[in-house]
Amino acid sequence: MKRTIVFLLSAFTAFALHAQNFPSKPVTLTVGFAPGGGTDTAARIVAKKLSENIGQNVVVENRAGAGGNIAAQHIATAPPDGYTIHLTSVGPMSVAPAMVKSLPYDAKKDIAPITMGMVFPNVFVVPPTSPAKNLQEFIALAKSKPGEITYASSGIGGAAHLSGELLKQRAGIEMTHVPYKGGGPAMTDMLGGRVDMYPAVPSTSEQHVKSGKVRAIATTGSARLPTLPDVPTVAEQGFPGFEATNWYAFVAPGKTPPEILDYWNRELVKVLKDPVVNAELAKHGLYPAPGTRQELAQYIDRETEKWGKVVRDANIKPE
Repeated sequence: MKRTIVFLLSAFTAFALHAQNFPSKPVTLTVGFAPGGGTDTAARIVAKKLSENIGQNVVVENRAGAGGNIAAQHIATAPPDGYTIHLTSVGPMSVAPAMVKSLPYDAKKDIAPITMGMVFPNVFVVPPTSPAKNLQEFIALAKSKPGEITYASSGIGGAAHLSGELLKQRAGIEMTHVPYKGGGPAMTDMLGGRVDMYPAVPSTSEQHVKSGKVRAIATTGSARLPTLPDVPTVAEQGFPGFEATNWYAFVAPGKTPPEILDYWNRELVKVLKDPVVNAELAKHGLYPAPGTRQELAQYIDRETEKWGKVVRDANIKPE
């Protein structure tokens, strides 16, 4: 018994000493999409300030593919030492569990919540040559060409894909989904006129809306975006209660010690509340919503229930 107590005390002391010196080397912040998209933009803004605060480099690493699931699998199996954290999104955490039967990770057990990062709506954009000037005209266009109208997304099961599917269900239209490996590539094809609509994140769409390279016909939140005040919500245009918000959240490997998770929660919340970081994120239509680890866990549970129903009703399958 004494040996066990001595061992546990020694282990606790060793961990406490480790925590005091943590982090003692560069940290990797992974994202599940290609450079140029909203997740990547948010990660790089946060990583810069986080590096300054903790005195260690925070390196953003892109692990694109499968709508963010590849990166989620990576964080689920990464060493739980606190040196790899991840900026995830709704797809891998709340959609994939309902969509992928043989998902190689358990989003609830293998991935540990740290804090919510940002919550924001998508923006339905169309090419400037589109005959649709608003959402109702777009719906009429889609009804005149069943299945011919295409819409892009940053990956199967992501927020863009789901908002498109929710619109299909509510409006009674048929569209063809075109998934990409991130918001950057999806926006590139939107700018090239190769897709008819894209539920884009504000960070990749607002500059193009303001320059006239794309036309915004609706936003998917419960209220208009402060940065696009003239663009009405989907709910305002004939679909009361329509809401499809996107979110980015910071997570870690599931077995990461609570003390390390608490450390990252404190540091990330500090960054997300920084006025300079807030201003920079706002330029991209990203709005910080930091909170506790428990609050994030509860939010993910609610999103999993909500979007699981959409996945089942739309019979969404991985490709």
